[in-house]
Order: sequence, then structure tokens, then C-alpha cells
Amino acid sequence: MKITVAKSAGLCFGVNRAINIVEELLDEGKSVFTLGPIIHNPQKVREFEERGVKIARTPQDVDENSVLVIRAHGIPRSAENEIKSMNLDYRDATCPFVKKIHNIVLQHSKLCDIILIAGNRNHPEVQGIIGYCSSEYHTFSDSEDLERVLKENPHLNEKSVCVVAQTTFDVAEWKKSLEKLKKLCTNLKIYGTICNATSVRQSEAEILASQSDLMLVIGGKHSSNTNKLFHICKSKCEETYLIETADELPKSALKKACRAGVTAGASTPASIIKEVLQTMTEEIKEEMKKVEEGEENFKELLEESLKTYNTDGRVKGVVVEVTPTEVRVDVGRKQTGIVPLDELSSDPNAKIEDLVKVGDELDLKIMKTNDQEGTILLSKRIIDSQKGWDEIVKACEEKTVVTGVVTEVVKGGVIAVSNGVKVFIPKSLATARKDDDVNELLKQEVSFQVIETTPQRRRAVGSVRAVLNEERRKKADEFWADAEVGKKYTGIVKSLTSYGAFVDIGGIDGMVHISELSWNRIKHPSEVVNVGDEIEVYIKALDAEKGKISLGYKKAEDNPWEILRTKYPVGTVCEVEIVGLTPFGAFANILPHIDGLIHVSQISDERVEKPQDVLSVGQKVTVKITAVDFDKRRISLSMKAVNETEESAE
Repeated sequence: MKITVAKSAGLCFGVNRAINIVEELLDEGKSVFTLGPIIHNPQKVREFEERGVKIARTPQDVDENSVLVIRAHGIPRSAENEIKSMNLDYRDATCPFVKKIHNIVLQHSKLCDIILIAGNRNHPEVQGIIGYCSSEYHTFSDSEDLERVLKENPHLNEKSVCVVAQTTFDVAEWKKSLEKLKKLCTNLKIYGTICNATSVRQSEAEILASQSDLMLVIGGKHSSNTNKLFHICKSKCEETYLIETADELPKSALKKACRAGVTAGASTPASIIKEVLQTMTEEIKEEMKKVEEGEENFKELLEESLKTYNTDGRVKGVVVEVTPTEVRVDVGRKQTGIVPLDELSSDPNAKIEDLVKVGDELDLKIMKTNDQEGTILLSKRIIDSQKGWDEIVKACEEKTVVTGVVTEVVKGGVIAVSNGVKVFIPKSLATARKDDDVNELLKQEVSFQVIETTPQRRRAVGSVRAVLNEERRKKADEFWADAEVGKKYTGIVKSLTSYGAFVDIGGIDGMVHISELSWNRIKHPSEVVNVGDEIEVYIKALDAEKGKISLGYKKAEDNPWEILRTKYPVGTVCEVEIVGLTPFGAFANILPHIDGLIHVSQISDERVEKPQDVLSVGQKVTVKITAVDFDKRRISLSMKAVNETEESAE
């Protein structure tokens, strides 16, 4: 197994500072209290308790002549004022980044701004931040919870709003939340208070998890940042485990893994990480020892078997007969050579008639001789496997693409057979997207790169995703070299969102905004297209730097206003339906989604006080188009002009 430890794993600056403050006080022989657990790591807290550190729930719990240490998460302003008023000897171990948030919300509260806090309301850090808010405030746990806050507080779009985040808030959720706030709040002040170490740790963990078939997240199970790491890793690697100590290592999962990733929360001491890694290494060594002993025993038994049955290595044989279950070959001896189907190929789905035919010359390995029956048991699979293994090793060294057939779906991935060699492909590397079903690969031919080989165990690991990503990159390069605004494509609708449809236009996705799907107003893209539909699109805009492609779908000739311009010029007399009545006139529908106004003065030659006296909704009348303002999209209609035209004609 290959073990990779995230560079950012372990104690962050703020937590390390808090631990050092407590340790320095203990080294000085001080009696120490902490206001709440100093950090979210039960092992470190227990270690401090064993050295005499006591946890106080309130400042009143602190003994005389003791030093109180304020936890790294910070405390409400009222609690800090209480400590000062009691003249307690204290040390403030609040993380400087948390202190920065306290100052931000304090200043904006004085301005009567509304404070929005992204974070878990019950977390000590968020409770401390709330304690510095003297104006209206709200908390939200993620972008969906923000929707609730916005819905319950519609006045937010009219007020001055300050938004901050818990230092360990999920970076992806923070970005989603800001997009929503920017659309609603016109006077928004954003402070990026997520600790940079948190951003780096989450990003690095996500990448590492996507490259591993086992992921370990070390840290306190009540720690917010550790739990966020766990969920991020779990989304990329199904075999992700959250552990506090080496005793919780998932030993059965360790035995199956080829590539293990390790990260740790901001409150996890280096000693615990080191202990986990040492235990993992010992487990792996023990497992390898068992495997090596087993292989050695097998080798001895095989050699003994070969001696017993008078085997003598490799031979060449010519196929003389093919049956549904075996192949008979002539090896130039008095015995008849027999190759059973399972010794002909490693592919369990292979048909014998597709593998060999009479007259073929085969390289074979003698497995067993039976002089009494006059037969020799032979294997082509073993010879192919050795040749295949050499090719697999070469492909790994030269980073070339190989093909194979998926023969098994196993826990954690699939097995593909290439040239008689079984190659394990982790689930995270078997498909283009993490949510794709690997069961659909069964019995399918796949192309993959060999990313790792273990000659001692003859084990290889492959990646289908590496090939797909390379193909997609090439297609993207070809697209951007040839793309231009206005160019048309036939694409496949890949997914729908509330704001548009994503379309694959040949290895690269573009988006058709909901406003570009129809000339009529629609509530959801599914009213026009569905996933899997083949549609004609054209490029509206390109942003090569960001890799964004805006697509158009609706056609100019379908624009109802263009239809109006062509088929209903000024002077046209047509039948319309009354769709609305106002004191100053009636609105009538000419074309779908295009209405015109019949002013009250244009309803009749006689004076009309109210349109309702003459017309009703749903009534059909004949009108003349007297004026069209295409810029303002206004149409003037007249019933009176129709009457005048008829009278002049008479």
C-alpha cells in the first residue's frame, strides 16, 4: 500500500498557540483552568487534565490563585467583561483569526448593520462571535439554510448587511452562499474570514481523497473542521473513515486498499498522527509477511507437485481439436496435450471458439502429466500472464494506454483483465464522474492507464479517469482552437438546473441560460428540453480564461416580435382576444405573449366612460394595428379605426 499524508494535516496556528500557552503555564508550575475545553481534541484535553488542568464552565468556577485560559474558539464579549470585572489572572488563547471576526461584527453592530454568520450556531466559535453582535444577526449552516434565512427576513435586501464566516466553514458552501447573497442584498459587505489554513486543508484533502481508495481523517469527532474534512473526503472516496486514535483504524479496509490518504483536523496533535501512521505501517508489514509466507508455501507445493507429475517447463503445441470445454493439442510426444477452458484465458466471459482454431500454434506451460491416461495438462493462461505482466509494467513506466475487459465489480472498484493480467481500478478512478455507476462497466472493454505496479505481489492499479480526462482535454483544446461566437453545434443535454441546461457539444460542456431556451417566459428548463435530448445550439459568448461557454438555443425567426414585424405590419386588421381591462383601456392578445392596448378613446365612435361598459375579458373583437414601438415593445390598437375603414369603403 502507498500511504500519502496531506501536507496541511494537523495543528493550525491558532490551536498550536493555545496549546503552547497552557503548556508554558504548566511548566511554570501554575494552577490552570480553561474556560471550556481548550481545543476540540479529547486526547489532548485528557492529557492536560492528567497534568492538573481543570475545565471551568463559568469564570466563577476558577479557584483563587489560578490562571484562567480562554479557549482557542473565543468567548462572548460579556464573558470576557465578567473575567475582567472579577480581576482574574487570565491568558487569552483566542485564535487571532477569530478575534478579527469579533472586531468586524462589533464595528458593524455599532453601525446598526445586520450581521450574517456562516457557521454552526451551537459551535463555541459561533457562540463567541454572536456575543459581539449588538445589532440584528442571523446564522446559517449552509447555502440551503441561507435560503430559509432570506425567506424569513425579506427586509435584508433593503438593509446594510455584513457577512462573515466561521474560520472552519466549508469553502464550497461559502462560495454558493455568496452567490445567493450578491443577487439579493444591494448593500452587502463581505469579509472572507475562513482561515487560509482551512481552505488549503479542505482543498488538499479533496484532491488526495479523489486519488485514494482509502481515506483516513484524524481528529476529534466533535470538531467542526474535522467533520467538514470527513464529508469532503467522503464525497470523493467512499472508503473514508473518521478516527480519533490509532485504536480505531479500520483494519479490514486497510488490507484491501492500494492507495491510502491521510489528513487531520486543525486540533489534531502531531503525536496522534504519527501514532496512526506507525500503526498503519505495522499492519501493512504484518499483512505482507502473511502474503509472502503464503506465496512461499504455494511455491514449494507447486514445485513438489511438478516433481511428482514429471513436468518439464514450457512446450509448443499445435491445436488438433476444439471442444466446448477444452482444447487438445499435439506437443510432439506420445501423450495428448489438454488445455481446459479456464487455463486458456483469464477472461471468464471468453468463448473457446473465439480464442483458438485447429492449426494454431500455442506457447504452453506443463501443469501435470498423467502417464497412465496418456495426457498432459497444459496452461496457456500462465504464459500469457507473464507476457501480459511485462506489458503492464512497461505501460506503467511509459505511461501508455492499455485496454482490458472488466470482469468483476468488487468493493472499492472493479477488476479489468488486460493480456491475462488482473488490474484493480478504484471506484474513484473507474468513471468520468464520481456518481457514475461502476456496475455498468461489467463485461465492457475499457481503456486505462497503469498508475502503479507491485512486482512482488504482481499487483497493478489502473485509472480509467486519467484516460477520459486526457481525451476530454484534447477535445477541449480542439474546441477552443476552432470555437467562435455564432458557430453552431449539435449537442446532448447532460443536466438541468433551475437557471439553465448544460449541453455536451463534443467533449466539452456549455450552458444555455434559461432565458435563452425560449422566447416565452418559462419557470424551469424542463419545460423546453430534457436530459438526453439532442438539440441544435450556437455559441453566444466565450470566456477562454475561465473555460466558460454560453450557448444560445432559441432562434431569431421564432421571436414573436419578429413574427409581428413580418406578418402584422402597421395597418393590419386582425381578430384579437380581450385579456385585461383598465380604466384607460383594454389589453388584447395578438400573438402568444404579445398584447396590444386599445385605448378607451379607440373603442368606439361614441363616448365610452369605462372599457368594462363595452368589453369583457375573453371577448373577441376586430382591431386595426395603428402603431408599434419595437424598442419599448408597445402596440397601439383601434376598434374605431376598423369602423372608419368599413364606413369609407361603403
